Amino acid sequence: MMTKGQTEDALAKAFIQFYVKKLGFGPKEARVYIVADMIIVRLWGRLHPLEDVLLLEKKGVELVKHIRKTFQEATFNELNAIIKNLVGCEAISFHSDSSTRTGERFEIFIFDQNIADRFK
Repeated sequence: MMTKGQTEDALAKAFIQFYVKKLGFGPKEARVYIVADMIIVRLWGRLHPLEDVLLLEKKGVELVKHIRKTFQEATFNELNAIIKNLVGCEAISFHSDSSTRTGERFEIFIFDQNIADRFK
């Protein structure tokens, strides 16, 4: 069984690989935190080149955020499978937000149990 730190590191690497494979472009860095009944994923990196172009438009921020939210909702099951493979349980909900200025984003997965207790 992996430690909490090893699991967080494995999840961070898996999330980066997922985005690179899915989009052909991914975050430069990821950090994962297992806290109580949550997995918090913090991703850093520049915006996708298409997002940079869209931000030049009048409603670019809203458009980029809408596209990201739609993509994240569409890929929730795949991300949940990655988590289940490494943690052993599935998330019951998912929340995210991103900065169009820095490219940083947060993804928070909520579980119906305290998964941090598994590592004590």
